[in-house]
Amino acid sequence: MTRSTFTTGAVLCAVLMAGGAAVAKPADRGMPMSFEAMDADGDGQITRDEMAGLRAARFAQTDANGDGALSFEEIETEARARATAHAERMMARLDANEDGKLSQEELEDAPGADRRFRRMDRDGDGIVTREEFDAARDRMAKHRDKARATE
Repeated sequence: MTRSTFTTGAVLCAVLMAGGAAVAKPADRGMPMSFEAMDADGDGQITRDEMAGLRAARFAQTDANGDGALSFEEIETEARARATAHAERMMARLDANEDGKLSQEELEDAPGADRRFRRMDRDGDGIVTREEFDAARDRMAKHRDKARATE
């Protein structure tokens, strides 16, 4: 597999995955939530109650008909809105020639496009070995497990 094919595939996968991940993003449709926004009472600390309040607000925003339950359609509508916002930001950031399209070259030249490869290529020789790939997969699994344990 060529580097350009790998890079293009990785970027396109990220775009497609954004739709699913979008539901978990804050209400401002994609910008990472700031500490200040999460610290509802402004005391310099984020409590479980403040986090619960944020979840409740996101739930209420997604519950378009206000029935206290999220239907598939409500979740899909919210996910589409967030995916659209993500695509708009991506286009604004990566469309270097401003033609409303992303070429393979623009995707390859994108900041961070090669980051995943560099993270896997631990010895920096421009080649990812089976050992480096497995080690990267293990690091990601540990990271996910650690993140889940703190939820």
